[in-house]
Amino acid sequence: MPISLSDLRTCVLDMDGVIWTMDDPVPGAAEAIARLKALGLSVSYLTNNSSKTRMDYVRKLSGFGIEAAEGDVMTSAYATSLLLAKEGAAGARAYVIGEQGLRDELGAVGIEIITNADEPDVSLVVVGWDRHFTYDKLAAAHGYIVRGGARFIATNRDATYPDAGGRTLPGGGSIVAAVATCAGVEPKTIGKPEPHALLLLLEQEGLRLDQCLVIGDRLDTDIALGRRWGAPAAMVLTGISTLEEIEATPSDLRPDMVAKDLPALVATLEA
Repeated sequence: MPISLSDLRTCVLDMDGVIWTMDDPVPGAAEAIARLKALGLSVSYLTNNSSKTRMDYVRKLSGFGIEAAEGDVMTSAYATSLLLAKEGAAGARAYVIGEQGLRDELGAVGIEIITNADEPDVSLVVVGWDRHFTYDKLAAAHGYIVRGGARFIATNRDATYPDAGGRTLPGGGSIVAAVATCAGVEPKTIGKPEPHALLLLLEQEGLRLDQCLVIGDRLDTDIALGRRWGAPAAMVLTGISTLEEIEATPSDLRPDMVAKDLPALVATLEA
């Protein structure tokens, strides 16, 4: 359906594949974000990447000429920590497959991070993107879930991650799938297309889903988030999903708007 600027109050942007690919900027992305703000929209950032903290992303955005506060950024790692804290997980012991950002966010809400196999009283296994994933980590997660009865939490299920030069890398979802396969248990998933992280962002501004434009590069996460939960969704072609994949997707699962990149998307919104 057409997207009207008059109906919107905020834009929530994915970062990897929208603003940059790995460390390569999308040309004109910073200027496009400034234009959105000039149009009277608030802008925040929502990523399924669990490897960095929110402050890591504030610094990375600044390096691309985009000023943001920590409160403007939501990651799957931070959303996971908030939701677990709301459930009373402070003081719980968690075996974590993931990088430093995930461990830092969980530790900040009082969750004790376990790094070894066969520790007692581990009640959570939390899995995210881990570029140092090993068989030993897989075996430890398997043991805690199957023998110890630990609850299995996935920060996200992204199968791939956008690399520089149009390439892709295995994403956190590929590691989650390995744990789910050997444990015979499906996790509770926190990141997109589940609504948890987006709702946390919108709660800060007191806004509804239909007042928020989700902008991303993936049909299965960003666009599915909007289509499932009632937020308009726009897709750029600088990341994972392609125009051919959109055309092969049922009409009710397609984005409301498609553009070659973020500057083109903003120009279309203005028009």
